[in-house]
Amino acid sequence: MTTSAGPADTATAPVRVLLADDETLMRAGVRAILAADPGVEVVAEAGDGRQAVELALGHRPDVALLDIRMPRLDGLAAAEELRRVAPGTAVVMLTTFSEDEYVERALGAGVSGFLLKSGDPRELIAGVRAAAEGAACLSPEIARRVLDRLGAGRMSRAAEARAALEPLTGREREVVALVGAGLSNAEIAARLFVVEGTVKAHVSAVLARLELRNRVQLAILAYEAGVVANTP
Repeated sequence: MTTSAGPADTATAPVRVLLADDETLMRAGVRAILAADPGVEVVAEAGDGRQAVELALGHRPDVALLDIRMPRLDGLAAAEELRRVAPGTAVVMLTTFSEDEYVERALGAGVSGFLLKSGDPRELIAGVRAAAEGAACLSPEIARRVLDRLGAGRMSRAAEARAALEPLTGREREVVALVGAGLSNAEIAARLFVVEGTVKAHVSAVLARLELRNRVQLAILAYEAGVVANTP
């Protein structure tokens, strides 16, 4: 995140963010929103995807916020490269309603989530924090629109999703429902009264069994199956 820092130091360490967008005004707006939270620090800014990858290697941020459309290397290609060269950095895509088709493509890039540029500023901050904690960070509006794009096959896909979850244990299905709600491993552990390591083991086992790449794909499956947990 020299001697040893105590637990309080670790708890208050800011979430380090790399912000990449080729529009200067958009970067300024996102930076201003994040600056409102003292627990979030923008450590680097990039105007294109290639620079974003280079800066991520130098700064090792906790979260990289990437615009989808950027010169030199677009956000999707940058996300794929970051997952290879900086796996410790969670990648969150900044998108607009007009870019729904990219959301589906980006699911295969191993990103941690998608946030709307025009969304609630509180959602942006919460999403960055969730991604830093290892949670799926998926704007509810984007999730609904992705599912809507699935069109006529929606009912059959819902049945397929429910069938895919059927072999899971009851506890694993609970974990899936909470991942779908966007909770981090620590939050899920608190809800289920287990240690965080147990939750990590459940998530890893479910991803492997269902042949999914990441928590976002698991969250989408939870939406399709209609099992997303209600959270306070």
